[in-house]
Amino acid sequence: MKILVAITGASGSPYALSLLKLFQKMGQETEIIVSHAAEKVLPLETGFAVPDLKKFTTRLYFEDEIAAPPASGSARYRAMVVIPCTMGTLAAISQGFAKNLIVRAADVMLKEKRPLILVVRETPLNRIHLKNMLAAQEAGAIIYPAMPAFYHRPKTLEEMVDFFAARIAEFLGFEITNLKRWRGIV
Repeated sequence: MKILVAITGASGSPYALSLLKLFQKMGQETEIIVSHAAEKVLPLETGFAVPDLKKFTTRLYFEDEIAAPPASGSARYRAMVVIPCTMGTLAAISQGFAKNLIVRAADVMLKEKRPLILVVRETPLNRIHLKNMLAAQEAGAIIYPAMPAFYHRPKTLEEMVDFFAARIAEFLGFEITNLKRWRGIV
């Protein structure tokens, strides 16, 4: 089954690109939904334009394509990852306000009891953000903040981003054999 990846306008599009490259390398089919804000942020952070994403996916949708397949539970996706997830998208998901294809697809994942991972990107968090995270989690979403790890001693920003993307793939059940794991303090 396909994995649906939604890219919103929060800073953090390198995480999305890394995850898409990893899925492609593993032979995992994906479909992508891009928000209008992500169309602006993606090139700024990665040098990739939205049309460049087509090489990592079988289908590319925009947030205003509300009648596209991800809007229905019959489309059968294995999981959905919103990476990065803006606080506005989180708020809409947590309140069931299906204002666009990203939020409608997330709503479908929740109602169908399929994994929905929200890679939230904001700091500091205010009370509204925290309440929305709790509401989304209570509805069945997985809150997976974009927090890089350092115990594997990344030497580049790319290593840090790729490690985070690999952790998401592993969370979804994929075997990542070369992932450096915490071994305790030796």
